[in-house]
Amino acid sequence: MSLTLRTISREQHLAYIQSLPSASHMQVPAWSDVKAEWRSENLGWFDKSGQLVGVGLVLYRQLPKIKRYLAYLPEGPVINWYAPNLDDWLQPMLAHLKQQGAFSVKMGPPVIIRRWNAETIKKGIQDPDVKRLRDLEADYIEPRAFEVSDKLRRMGWQQGEDGGAGFGDVQPRYVYQVPLANRSLEEVHKNFNQLWRRNIKKAEKAGVEVVQGGYQDLAEWQRLYEITAVRDHFRPRPLSYFQRMWTALNTEDPNRMRLYFARHNGVNLSAATMLIVGGHVWYSYGASDNIGREVRPSNAMQWRMLRDAYALGATVYDLRGISDSLDETDHLFGLIQFKVGTGGQAAEYLGEWDFPLNKLLHKALDIYMSRR
Repeated sequence: MSLTLRTISREQHLAYIQSLPSASHMQVPAWSDVKAEWRSENLGWFDKSGQLVGVGLVLYRQLPKIKRYLAYLPEGPVINWYAPNLDDWLQPMLAHLKQQGAFSVKMGPPVIIRRWNAETIKKGIQDPDVKRLRDLEADYIEPRAFEVSDKLRRMGWQQGEDGGAGFGDVQPRYVYQVPLANRSLEEVHKNFNQLWRRNIKKAEKAGVEVVQGGYQDLAEWQRLYEITAVRDHFRPRPLSYFQRMWTALNTEDPNRMRLYFARHNGVNLSAATMLIVGGHVWYSYGASDNIGREVRPSNAMQWRMLRDAYALGATVYDLRGISDSLDETDHLFGLIQFKVGTGGQAAEYLGEWDFPLNKLLHKALDIYMSRR
């Protein structure tokens, strides 16, 4: 298959994404407006007949003091990853990015290797010998994903360190998903663990109300998010980031981003953002107050968001990142414990991969990042 690659318009890029069942929200053209501190480019792959057969959103981040760039395709590019001629897709991309001044390329193939069902994970948590997801036999393995991995290595791609996308942007290797395709809502609800079902009922009885917010409510979102940041010891993004995100994504598609609040007696106790691309729906950011936890606002909110995703015809409700640690003493353990309660599946992606176009500068970036 002979492929050519060139820069395309945002309109062409978006039309291609809209023709697919789904794609990552980080590969829609508007994501470049969210990441305003990066320069961006829309790439298109064309077959012999001139038809667009793949796209990629590239974000370029300049190295301090010199005009050389890290080229980053978060959760992309959107190509046929299982094509036997993967080389024919990626070589033109590397050549093009080098021409653009890239010294290193980072990408995140949207390819899942393994899945573990909730029951399997619960058993693993109870087993003292099991410390990580990888210690458990997966319920589903995608053999073609290993072929992709082998091909990338042979081409000279290097598997990135978990958690190191550079410049503070990192995509999780492990995520938690609730499959919705060919299932009734009753089935989905029945698959929740007892505690989740009890908490949803508790919130209902207490009169917790879940409502959708708009742009004007982002300041209230920020209030809850900053409370969460203090409690969970992370640096929060500024309000301007979420305002930019809302404007950029919903200008591209009025139903791309939603905001939810769970409130009790008129007080907002928790909030979340939701992103939608085709049949894939993500719970993107979450926040909650330190008060009102006894009425279980977060469970009520997730159940409402999941029902709304189902009503939209989503095939998957994605709760995003988890750690692969099943050790109860790990500070991230609570996250997987909360998400496992939904009965879905943990999924492991191929992770992020680097191609150093200039080995010296690539090494310099690694050193710079490790010192930050």
